[in-house]
Amino acid sequence: MVRAVAALAAKARALELATRPMAPELEAALARRWEELPDHVKTPAQVLGRRMSGCEGTHGVFPRCDLACTPCYHSAEANRVRIDGAHTLAEVNAQMRLLHEQRGPGQHAQLIGGEVTLLPAEDHAAALLAMRRHKRKPMSMSHGDFDYEYLLAVALGQDGRPRFEHLSFAGHFDSLMFGRRGLRRPRSEAELNPARRSFCEMFQRLEREHRVSHYLAHNMTVTPRNVGQVAQVIRDCRDYGFRMFSFQPAAFVGNRARWKEDYRQFTDDEVWAQVEDGVGCRLPADVFQVGDPRCNRTVHGVFVGEQYVPLLDSTDSRDLAVRDAYYEVFAGMDFEVSGPLLAARLARAVVPHPRAPGLAIGWARRFVSRAGGLRAVRRHGLRPVTFVMHSFMDARVVRPAWELTRNGLVAEDPEVRAAQERLAACSYAMAHPETGELVPACVQHSVLDPVENVRLARLLPVVVPGGSRRPPDIAPREPGATSAPHTPAAGLATERDATGS
Repeated sequence: MVRAVAALAAKARALELATRPMAPELEAALARRWEELPDHVKTPAQVLGRRMSGCEGTHGVFPRCDLACTPCYHSAEANRVRIDGAHTLAEVNAQMRLLHEQRGPGQHAQLIGGEVTLLPAEDHAAALLAMRRHKRKPMSMSHGDFDYEYLLAVALGQDGRPRFEHLSFAGHFDSLMFGRRGLRRPRSEAELNPARRSFCEMFQRLEREHRVSHYLAHNMTVTPRNVGQVAQVIRDCRDYGFRMFSFQPAAFVGNRARWKEDYRQFTDDEVWAQVEDGVGCRLPADVFQVGDPRCNRTVHGVFVGEQYVPLLDSTDSRDLAVRDAYYEVFAGMDFEVSGPLLAARLARAVVPHPRAPGLAIGWARRFVSRAGGLRAVRRHGLRPVTFVMHSFMDARVVRPAWELTRNGLVAEDPEVRAAQERLAACSYAMAHPETGELVPACVQHSVLDPVENVRLARLLPVVVPGGSRRPPDIAPREPGATSAPHTPAAGLATERDATGS
């Protein structure tokens, strides 16, 4: 009888924990994150410490790439490291374990480094599964130049059954990338549209044939050479199937041999104006703030036909009240769970806040009105799309800013001091299990990657036929290839821009 009562109590306790809107460990992690933030970003709009701990990325797990970019954020040593599945899996597990310990469950993590599809498909899938075991939501970061057969080999197990219900991928497409099959040297962004469409169609086919759903992001580096084409990229590609368009004004980071332009000839405001031009409306990036506004701008909304409607209007105090209530009611709640569990969590979240349903109804009415009314919504439906801009910092300011921060000092130079402020509010971190630190991505790329890749080149040297340890270029894969190519290809540069979301 005592055992039965104890067992029943344990089940009740497990049910109570499972139906909480937010896991206790995540609640604690969010509180820590908010406390760590510098005062200048603790605004009502701030997402960090309220909705999420921050985005995450891997490092040193597969530095190599088979395209060339100008600019390239990789260090010059990145392609001297061979692809090694065992190394990748060991590092992914260690890094995700630390991220889970410090940031709680349910955070978004990018499987990023060089080109993720140079990993054999089995190793790629195993890395994603490992990230999920550590309660991360993984996204594979790729240049998108791979075949359906490779995607199928990642998505399906040896028995032909899906090993994932859902996959998230980011495809990086811009005219600054060289070596893509069928388009070695694009002259304009428009020339890449067939590749962009093909990328989306692969995942749509996977969902039709195997019921594996997907979330696709579009990444694009912006320089003076292509900034004037940003708006047209959005107009051309908004219906392809991307759920996010992310733009990164180029920074002086990585391989200096790949810096071909004065990337600071334009401002972030000019890039954002191009995004707004392509979308066709003002984008209220001040509704939701992710870290420092000098680093990130984010707008969530939907297309209703050709009209884009942001979810919230920053000029409407009623919408801002809805945002504040959303943070208060739902906080870090994970909505990507089964229907019954979601219903239980929603009930527990809403019941203590009786004003929440009324606020939601009022917002829905305003949103539908902005979208053109119920008739327009019924005719066109709703297509959610998020627009993001990530502004990375130049290595020349990151290095001194990080050194001063580590020593507990504040820079006298205004530019370096601004970099310190941005690093303190960074929303995109990488884990170092050997020290127990979480490091901002700008620091990883500007300060740590070059040293790390030299060490990795010794640990995982590339060996070419004949026994030479000289790093060869990577051959472009043949159509239908499902694993990493290991043969050299003369004359093909092998760096690319590995930016994050």
